[in-house]
This record gives sequence, structure tokens and C-alpha cells, in this order.
Amino acid sequence: MDQMDCHLSESPQPRLGVLVLENDETLEEDLRRVFAPDVARLHISRVPSRAELNPDTLHAMAATLPAAVDLLPKAPSYAAIAYGCTSGAMMIGAKKVEALITRTLPAGHITDPLTATLAALKTLKIQRLGLLTPYIPSVATPLRQAFEDHGLTVARSLSFGEDQEARVARISPQSLIKAATHLAQGGDIDGLFLSCTNLRTFGVIPALEDALNLPVLSSNQTLCWHMAQLTGLTENTTGAGRLWTAPVPQTGYGNRVERLTTP
Repeated sequence: MDQMDCHLSESPQPRLGVLVLENDETLEEDLRRVFAPDVARLHISRVPSRAELNPDTLHAMAATLPAAVDLLPKAPSYAAIAYGCTSGAMMIGAKKVEALITRTLPAGHITDPLTATLAALKTLKIQRLGLLTPYIPSVATPLRQAFEDHGLTVARSLSFGEDQEARVARISPQSLIKAATHLAQGGDIDGLFLSCTNLRTFGVIPALEDALNLPVLSSNQTLCWHMAQLTGLTENTTGAGRLWTAPVPQTGYGNRVERLTTP
């Protein structure tokens, strides 16, 4: 067989890595909605995780996260790597998540949905938050406390009380709209956050913002937005809601992500 020399070249698109939970059925689809192939090289790895959603299973991901990072392609460089679990980032701690990732594979930026949401809340100047989660109390209560520890007021909160990932992924858009509308009825909040990367939120955010006249955030939306912000891709991507067109403050989240201090 004849042999021919070839020329090697790098793709001009920035490379993004995302660590998606084994039982997450929603995040990868939303990521691919935002980051088209001509915008970014998107590489997905799966983090071994349990079907049950509770503090023990969330903490346990700290042990399996490095192996998931190691399965990402060993590219010359990643513009950003994200860990795709809101409650996991809260339980493990964002600083520890960052260390577990960069110990295996360096990247220009590291983020997660909780860190991304804090950045988004700052961008939209939201101080009084309505929090909707699918979680059981032992997960929902620490998440509420995490927001309050960062100077926010969680004025109202509501949960579906689910502890099975498969059920969370199947919470209907109608249920999300009904719950979010209930949270906003008190009139004492200036924004909503729908927590969990397994919730199907992208399709309901525009309608909720129109109906409630409030900014509405979700885990998948803020994670995609923050990755785009950190890597300079915002103008080349389209996401859900007011967040995507909001001016970003000059200090805080431009070139270096502020990290959570949860242990």
C-alpha cells in the first residue's frame, strides 16, 4: 500500500470540556443547542453517579470526578471545563471541584452551575431570589444556605421533593411553570432560579419571563452563559432569557471566575 504524508492543523474553534452526570438526560442536549460545531469544539465526559439524589451520593462524586476528567480528549488546551451539577458543586465545594479537575487536566477556566448562577445573579443585580428545586430537604436546604452565605436573600423557595434523577428529568414543563408562577405571586422577589441540570428549563424560560416580568435563571442556562462569557463566545451563541443580552459588570467575572468558598 502506498503512503502519503499529511499536514496537521488545529481547529480554530475554542475547545470546551463538560463533565455531565451519568444519569443526567438534559444538560448535554442544552449545551449542544448553545454551542454549535462552528462556534466551539464541545467534548463531553460522564461522571459516574448514583440514580439517587441525596447528600451521600453527591459527596461521593468527589471520588469519581477525576476519572471522568481523565476521559476527556488530551487536547493541547481547553478554553474552559465545566462540572455539570449544581447540588454536587454545592456539596463538594467549588474550590475542591476546581482542584480535582485541574489536577488531571488544565484549562483556561473552570466553572460549575452554582458558580455560574452567582455570576448571573450579580450581572442581573438580583438580590431577592425565588428558588425552585427538585430536591429533597437535605439537599434543598444547604443550597438555599449557599446563596444566603453569598449575601443574597432567598425570599421564597419551593421544591418538588424528588430524590431520583430519572423522575427529575421527567418533571413536566407545565409543572415548572406552575411552581415558578406560585413562587412569584408574593411579589417580594426580583428574580427566579430553577436549580438542577436535569430539569428541562430552556423551553419555559422565555414564557416565564414574559408572564412574570422577572428574570428567570436555570442551572443549564447560567452554565452555558458563563462558559460563553469566560471564553469570549457570547456574541456567537444564543441562549434562553434576558441573561444572554444583559451587560456584564466590568469587575468580577470577566477574565477570572470568582470561586465559591463552600468547603
